[in-house]
Amino acid sequence: MAAAMRLSDVRGDLHLHQGMPYPAVSASSTPYDGAIVSMPRRKHPARAVGRARRGIAGAPQIFARRLLAWYDEHKRDLPWREDRDPYRVWLSEIMLQQTRVAAVLEHYRRFLKKFPSVHRLAAARPASVLAAWSGLGYYRRARMLHAAAKLLVKERAGRFPKSTEELRKLPGIGRYTAAAIASIVYDEPVAVVDGNVGRALQRLVGKSVIGEEAWQVASRLLDAQRPGDFNQAMMELGATVCLPRQPLCLLCPVSALCASRGESETPQAAPQQKKRAIHFGLARRNGEVFLVQRKNEESLMPGMWELPEFFPADSNADPLLSLRHSITVTDYAVRVFETSSPKNAAGKWVSTARLASLPLTGLARKILRHAAVM
Repeated sequence: MAAAMRLSDVRGDLHLHQGMPYPAVSASSTPYDGAIVSMPRRKHPARAVGRARRGIAGAPQIFARRLLAWYDEHKRDLPWREDRDPYRVWLSEIMLQQTRVAAVLEHYRRFLKKFPSVHRLAAARPASVLAAWSGLGYYRRARMLHAAAKLLVKERAGRFPKSTEELRKLPGIGRYTAAAIASIVYDEPVAVVDGNVGRALQRLVGKSVIGEEAWQVASRLLDAQRPGDFNQAMMELGATVCLPRQPLCLLCPVSALCASRGESETPQAAPQQKKRAIHFGLARRNGEVFLVQRKNEESLMPGMWELPEFFPADSNADPLLSLRHSITVTDYAVRVFETSSPKNAAGKWVSTARLASLPLTGLARKILRHAAVM
């Protein structure tokens, strides 16, 4: 259900759903065949205003009908859409915060296999939860997920609240996530706005709509009979058609109602990535590997395990392996050197058999897999 980056606080959330629109085709037209289709970015203010007046504002029922017909035919087959189980929907929504659908799929399946219910999750050790989350990043989400599970089991016998208002009282659940769960699982007629939905709304109405105004526009368009499907359809539109840079307007089911068809928006330049080189030492002995644990006071990935940083005496030494790794706006050039005994590293030798259950940083897991340690 989700995919545009946003940051979340303890009770806030930011979804990484993808989305945006251009000229229209009907829901019965030929499916997208893989070619990139985009329209010239010519601006026709008078034409855009005319479309806006007779667009979604004047025909919300037509908009909802066309959007839902398209969604029913073209929605992606995602595992959390198999039923309306609140635990599964909640888990998917938390995972999709700041993370693309493609990156979530396998993590979702593995996490659900290890923790198939909110009771199993609540009973788990924090280290086990972090280990299962490893590779998804933004580990605060996993900690808040665990805290919410324990609260649900302790105070509600594992039963989820059924309203947006009550859901927002759980750790890690903000306005978007609460609305998504309540509408999808319980049919509460409440709209959602994430980065992709907001971008699509802005194009649809032909002007900048942010903050509370975006929520108001989304609420006016909402289909109260199928609120969960409508919200997921808006997310799907943003993720697969109404893209940030080259919106596929010829494939958009509601482009005839769109005020701008992408004309009004100049793509924002992506934030410039920082570059950093980092070296690690890989020490192995008798089926063990040497790891260090990040301090609990660390602001980034506290308590997670990783390889020790390492600086070879010979600056011309060849690394065991080299790879690249990105965390938010930083691109790391990583070099890993084989070493026999780490010096001045306050870590411990860990059996390779335990690595899968250890809360490793995503980078440590990537290195160990590249080195065929796990």
